Amino acid sequence: MLGQMMTTPLLISAILRHAEAFHGDAEIVSRSVEGPVHRYTYAEMAGRAKQVANALAGLGLAPGDRVGTLAWNGYRHVELYYGVSGAGMVCHTINPRLFQDQIEFIIRDAGDKVLFADLTFVPILESLAETLRGLKAVVILTDRAHMPASDKLDLICYEELIGAAPASFDWPEIDENTASGLCYTSGTSGAPKGVLYSHRSSVLHAMSSAMPDVLGISARDTICPVVPMFHVNAWGIPYSALITGAKLVLPGAKLDGASLHELFETEGVTVTAGVPTVWMGLLDWIDAHGAHFTTLRQAVIGGSAPAPALITRFGDKGVTVRQAWGMTETSPIGLTCTLKPRHDALPEPERLALQAKQGRPVFGMEFRIEGPDGQEVPRDGTSCGAMLVRGPWVAASYFNAEPGAAHQGGWFDTGDVVTMDADGYVQIVDRTKDVVKSGGEWISSIELENIAQAHPAIQEAAVVARPDPKWSERPVLVVQLRPGATLTRGEMQAFYADKTSKWSIPDDVVIVDALPHTATGKLLKMKIRDMVRERFAEKEGEGIFG
Repeated sequence: MLGQMMTTPLLISAILRHAEAFHGDAEIVSRSVEGPVHRYTYAEMAGRAKQVANALAGLGLAPGDRVGTLAWNGYRHVELYYGVSGAGMVCHTINPRLFQDQIEFIIRDAGDKVLFADLTFVPILESLAETLRGLKAVVILTDRAHMPASDKLDLICYEELIGAAPASFDWPEIDENTASGLCYTSGTSGAPKGVLYSHRSSVLHAMSSAMPDVLGISARDTICPVVPMFHVNAWGIPYSALITGAKLVLPGAKLDGASLHELFETEGVTVTAGVPTVWMGLLDWIDAHGAHFTTLRQAVIGGSAPAPALITRFGDKGVTVRQAWGMTETSPIGLTCTLKPRHDALPEPERLALQAKQGRPVFGMEFRIEGPDGQEVPRDGTSCGAMLVRGPWVAASYFNAEPGAAHQGGWFDTGDVVTMDADGYVQIVDRTKDVVKSGGEWISSIELENIAQAHPAIQEAAVVARPDPKWSERPVLVVQLRPGATLTRGEMQAFYADKTSKWSIPDDVVIVDALPHTATGKLLKMKIRDMVRERFAEKEGEGIFG
């Protein structure tokens, strides 16, 4: 017997209609690429999103067509999020930090018909001129006064394009499984892979993300996603904010500590979200200038695991850290680390250790921790296994690829090796490809990185494996030091001595000027392994330090 309830589709346009009708006076504040801070309301944004939809139709686009964006977190980008998807087209956010050949591949693979770009990225557009000639239009997200000249491309002014379009549009009622967005993985192992989101998956993810134990936002909050809108839809925050009516603050291209602190304080930001590298820069600036936070209550950290030292630094400034875990393939939020009431009584070291875990599954996501034999491992907090997931916002396959994103039996293999405790708290031991296999034991590179990160001389740390004739592999620590700091191998090994097992302590330390990162801010372990191999080739049979 079926239920007798309405089957109103879950659509991104429904989020916009709700925000326009019931949170119309909520603000969107943006630091523009041109310089000034721009502010307007949800209701005003809704009108311009309708102009976007009309303008795209005027360019000859039809439902299902892909519309690319190369843009920072700004109000015009939000208009594209809603105007493109609401009209039944696919909003394809492109990461400008990728290599040129990757961007070319992504545009071709997606089959973009139109590309919208911020002024910052005009040089990228010109370098891609041959690739872009087949598009219907290349639109610059600015007004006529700031339009750049180009002898390689015919560029259209965004404000003129939508300014000529009507501000009324009847959002179509389409199947909720219709594609709404397209994001590509960062391509750390092979070509980037496209993940095609649906209206249903995006709306459900945004609703779940807004819940108290996830992002925990309401109409009383001011949220600033520092995570880019070109990175997994800024973790769904441009949708969750409109669902709740929270004030939305967008930082544009200025992600340095001084600019972020000024924006947070001026606009009264209460919740923010971003990757650890951004927060280390912000906290370093605050410490150097004796500044503080007056309104910020919560920092959501994802992209890579925050070291306990980073959690403590935020806590000392009155800000609670909430770790979130996810992937492009999971839309992305699947785990958040919110403590239970009984954890308040834990001693600080135990509470901090729990906060450093990736967290508990959010409703809608199922997790399976599977051992090498294909059986589930015990939820005891120590038994390791491969983490498999499934849910309504998890990719079933990749765009333009043969089916195969799903693990046999309908589970997606995340590539993470994890433990799960009785309460469901997951801790990533390592990526399958990053764990150090030494003498039949697994050594977690993440655990060793977190320990090193607490050393006062270290700015950032990475641990990778090097081949070893006796143990198969041994861990090597690669570090970027703080300005003026020094470090020896003996000092580092002494620092590890009472914090991990003796056989887990890295054999050697490599000091570099800077650690390489992926386009999404994660440590680029592939390149770091190459650096270590090159260093050991130069000093075969020796440690880095005598």
